[in-house]
Amino acid sequence: MIHTLAKKALSGLQTDLSLEDLSAQDVEWYWVDFDVPTDEEAALLRTFFRFDELSIDDCLEGLERPKMDHYDSYDFFVFHALNEGRPEPVELDLFLGKNQIVTFHQQALTEITQACKQVLDVSQKQEVDPDYIAYQILDKIVDPYFPVVYQIEDTLNDLDIKSSDIANRHLIERIFEIRNDLLKLRHMIGSMKELLYRILNSEHLKRLGDKIHYFNDIYDHLLQLSDMIDSNRELTADARDNYLSLVSFRMNRIMTLLTVVTSIFIPMTFLTGIYGMNFHYMPELRWRYGYYIVLGIMAVIGIAMLLWFRRKDWFDMKK
Repeated sequence: MIHTLAKKALSGLQTDLSLEDLSAQDVEWYWVDFDVPTDEEAALLRTFFRFDELSIDDCLEGLERPKMDHYDSYDFFVFHALNEGRPEPVELDLFLGKNQIVTFHQQALTEITQACKQVLDVSQKQEVDPDYIAYQILDKIVDPYFPVVYQIEDTLNDLDIKSSDIANRHLIERIFEIRNDLLKLRHMIGSMKELLYRILNSEHLKRLGDKIHYFNDIYDHLLQLSDMIDSNRELTADARDNYLSLVSFRMNRIMTLLTVVTSIFIPMTFLTGIYGMNFHYMPELRWRYGYYIVLGIMAVIGIAMLLWFRRKDWFDMKK
């Protein structure tokens, strides 16, 4: 589906004009949005607008990294929006010229609808142009990142990560899921931040003039988001390290306990082995109370070792 918004010299902003009407002499600038276009509609990028083949290929192929390319009559941008509030990228392609702006996305984006509404509202108070529309689109793309990051922060706070609970398998699985979401957001926000930095420092976009502070505001938002994500990643990293340390500590305690038990039974096994050799000339075999004496010796050895290990706190699994 194709949506249009155009500024005419006498009648002001008008919506849903045909592409042929956009070529009229009284049209000062226009915005064309390709919303989940068909193959026939997508072909208009080549036949009607005559954009460069490289930028068209970026629109039609798979997910591209956020970037900016300069051409003779326009600048081409690739932005990443969130997929319905999930940390998954949706590509939005934008062609920005002096008197035109064309957006292309193969998945429905509410951000475009919100930007259009905002442009119509602002146009009643001040002049708008393609550069301002590009700012509004980018602003509406970046704003939804904040609720996602805030939700992750709230989830981490609700988990109430403590040393006594960190060994819980379900808790640590949830932490790894959050860490994976943070990694996805970090890649998306990092790429968008690099793109905004290029926009702010590009010689080709000096024409933005006083509108550059709009884009600088978005860059500040991305810096804030980046810091929040790094902070949350550090928290999950600490929880992960605590989990691994605690598991290793408990494993060492278990090995210590097993070693103690083994050590207790080694001398008993030694004695049992000696008296299990069944030699004919073994004086102790004829002792009337020899069996009970050996059992007593084994009991004394076991109790003595248990007391010694207990004194060393080897049985305290909480330490």
